[in-house]
Amino acid sequence: MTQGVLISAPSSGTGKTTVMLGLLRALRDDGLTVQPFKSGPDYIDPAFHEAAAGRRSFNLDTWAMDAGLLASISGQVDGADFVVAEGSMGLFDGVAGQGASGFGSSAETAMRFGWPVILVIDVGGQAQSAAATALGFKTYNPDLPFAGVILNRVASPRHERLTRLGMDRAGIRVLGALPRRGDLALPERHLGLIQAVEHPDLDAAIEGYAGFLRDNVDLDAIKAAASCGAFDQADQFPKPPAQRIALARDAAFSFTYPHLLEGWRRAGAEVVPFSPLADEAPDPSADLVWLPGGYPELHGTALSSAHRFMNGLKAHAAVKPVHGECGGYMVLGDVLIDKEGHRHKMAGLLGLATSFEKRKFHLGYRRAVLDAPMPGFDAGAALRGHEFHYTTILDEPDAPLARVTDADGNPVPETGSRNGHVTGTFFHLIAEDRG
Repeated sequence: MTQGVLISAPSSGTGKTTVMLGLLRALRDDGLTVQPFKSGPDYIDPAFHEAAAGRRSFNLDTWAMDAGLLASISGQVDGADFVVAEGSMGLFDGVAGQGASGFGSSAETAMRFGWPVILVIDVGGQAQSAAATALGFKTYNPDLPFAGVILNRVASPRHERLTRLGMDRAGIRVLGALPRRGDLALPERHLGLIQAVEHPDLDAAIEGYAGFLRDNVDLDAIKAAASCGAFDQADQFPKPPAQRIALARDAAFSFTYPHLLEGWRRAGAEVVPFSPLADEAPDPSADLVWLPGGYPELHGTALSSAHRFMNGLKAHAAVKPVHGECGGYMVLGDVLIDKEGHRHKMAGLLGLATSFEKRKFHLGYRRAVLDAPMPGFDAGAALRGHEFHYTTILDEPDAPLARVTDADGNPVPETGSRNGHVTGTFFHLIAEDRG
């Protein structure tokens, strides 16, 4: 298996994504073919990774994916010279209940594939004390391969010297020190980063990150620290839910996990993209219309007035299946209220009414046992996914689609809905639970 490293941090907000993007581009500029991965259930970062590396990024999720699927996805390293994986949240952050292969932490991903961890530490407001944090992360699990740290947001040469002194005393290797620069922050909104397609000049931004890393990080030391472990080859990608799939793809609908699309295409399915925001109707010859999540709440007026899209969607739903996830589910509903309180009429294929005016935070892994079929799965099938939104449900009158629980087995009230050929869920599907 190709050697690599995993970029992680003690917590979110330390700057690991900008480090990740800069490293991907810097290694690519050095002539390496770099394979990116994302540890955990993130559907925004992989598009940024692809822009930086010029190669599709895939999620690796030890809670939602079984060993066969993890092995299948990790096989995407074929043809790559180097792997860089990005962690989610803090290095050891996961859930209490074990899933398909583990608890979902980035540390598990690093250990499973033998990728040494590079810890990005925000040293603002501390100096030698940062070494205690690094030492704790290095020794918390002795089985975890640990390459060293990158110091971020260093205030001055004196600050760097004092911080390095603490790291030397703790026996922690410093792979780089990044001076504090406010212009390196990526734009964000309520679900995290803005989407890659929305960035006004993403390639120039990534080039800037790469140059910044090249000036302040020892790339040769990172290459030398890379490693990998043994793993099993497999071909257990998810099967397609239909032969010809009309997939909504634009700034309002972009949250589709790359491994799902890879599995659909590997099995010979045709994926036909269309843009609701451009008022494009789904291909009438499609066997299935799939509306992924995204940011429909930012485009309520455009969607409600997209008559070709809405009429095509309704015509399809009269005879063939339609499925929506999170934002796509909201658009299949009756009404969507944006954060300013404006009501937008949606497709009305389901009775769902949702509002962003009164935000309610929904976040976490989900396990769903289907009460009725949905595209690609029979009633009784168990699915694993992830939910992340700020929507308040005002009305959900249709029949529930599934019995849904969180990672600890506690019931979740967002069950999804079904009506005729139409189904929808608030969770984003990751994999079938075969266990």
